[in-house]
Amino acid sequence: AILSNMRVECKCHGVSGSCEVKTCWKAMPPFRKVGNIIKEKFDGATEVEQRKVGSTKVLVPRNSQFKPHTDEDLVYLEPSPDFCDYDPRTPGMLGTVGRQCNRTSKAIDGCELMCCGRGFQTQEVEVVDRCSCKFHWCCYVKCKQCRKMMEIHTCR
Repeated sequence: AILSNMRVECKCHGVSGSCEVKTCWKAMPPFRKVGNIIKEKFDGATEVEQRKVGSTKVLVPRNSQFKPHTDEDLVYLEPSPDFCDYDPRTPGMLGTVGRQCNRTSKAIDGCELMCCGRGFQTQEVEVVDRCSCKFHWCCYVKCKQCRKMMEIHTCR
């Protein structure tokens, strides 16, 4: 993704930009462009399996309806785990049940995405915070304790 998208950048040197001497170099593409290329490849990745052809092992698409991959394609041997559900066989695969989410966000922290379509529950809880803090000479800060009600959203 980086090598095939390198570009040549140049800078002119000289009196009043006369370009008497021109210096050029290869520059990497912007990070966002590289990310977009890799994401596109990820979305079109093909699941493959190893098969023995003669004395060598080759990777062929698991589904015969898919065309053979090229050296530029992204392939995988095992499907990704389902991060939505708890899996005791996979360390760290805790799932999203009970995780706190943001009801208004459309990003990865949003309830719609994080809760994997299972929905979420809303709870109103009392939170105690420090507030009205004042610095006293010398040398301490004195605060009041303020209580406020907050809505907490957790995945089902």
